[in-house]
Amino acid sequence: VQLQASGGGLVQAGGSLRLSCAASAASGRILSSHIMGWFRQAPGKEREFVAAIRWGAGTTYYTDSVKGRFTISRVSSKNSVYLQMDSLKPGDTAVYFCAKSSRGIFTIQTYDYWGQGTQVTVSS
Repeated sequence: VQLQASGGGLVQAGGSLRLSCAASAASGRILSSHIMGWFRQAPGKEREFVAAIRWGAGTTYYTDSVKGRFTISRVSSKNSVYLQMDSLKPGDTAVYFCAKSSRGIFTIQTYDYWGQGTQVTVSS
């Protein structure tokens, strides 16, 4: 599976952005058993889990710092996953990556396919 993330940009604190991640049709569809996740990496920090969704059931998971502000969703027919980010804070500034896992939800090592990342910058 090849993943293409987009939608990043510069936004003021309190603003919103919507990230998109599309799986290449040429690479095959995302299966119901797969988990699609969003991670982020700020300068000088390790990559961290943000949100994930079970492709088949639609069950969602979030890290505590984004609960109530971010929403992950998917459109199966478009082989795409989205991250709606509201009430953005300067601390959300990072490169955001989408990824696919066949095994786990929260652990970065369980994700075996990664998109190229999209920059999100939140100004104060």
